[in-house]
Amino acid sequence: METASTYTAFEGNRLLLRGPLSEVVMQIKKRLGKAENSTILIFSDATGKTIDFNFRGNERDVLKRLETYVSDEAPKVSYGPGRPKLGVVSREVSLLPRHWEWLAAQSGGASATLRTLVEDARKKSSNTGHVKQAQERTYKFMSAMAGDLEGYEEALRALYKREKKTFLAHIRNWPSDVKDHSMELSEPAFDNDRS
Repeated sequence: METASTYTAFEGNRLLLRGPLSEVVMQIKKRLGKAENSTILIFSDATGKTIDFNFRGNERDVLKRLETYVSDEAPKVSYGPGRPKLGVVSREVSLLPRHWEWLAAQSGGASATLRTLVEDARKKSSNTGHVKQAQERTYKFMSAMAGDLEGYEEALRALYKREKKTFLAHIRNWPSDVKDHSMELSEPAFDNDRS
């Protein structure tokens, strides 16, 4: 199931369109007509992964298959222990006895202390997480679209070293749409870059 908000479609090295998955898929189906085979690739802008979609059949068939990829409804919430109106979900946690003792000694109780610890850890790792996500999605896109282009390996090294100038130098001769999309996907990886 896909939950990214935007997708980008390429035909060869040319960017065709970008938008929600349903719009992208239906536009491609209209473009293909009755043809079922195509060199069009659809990428999730959130993950860089390609979406393997079957365009066989009429528009109704395509729409039906599209439902397996898109979740329009909110995730189903099971109301059980916890405070569901506040979004609190009860789950089991396994800790060593000394951890339980430490948690019990904290003001506010174990749950409040664990929530505070998790929020602090999320804040500390937030930037690192965004950088890694940008690197991974750029890698996935570049592997599919630029793996055989000059400077690919050097550009990947620069991406993971967070050297923006070097990265841009190695992709400058790539087809413009592939280069531009690689730059867009990778931008968060170069926040406070080292080049």
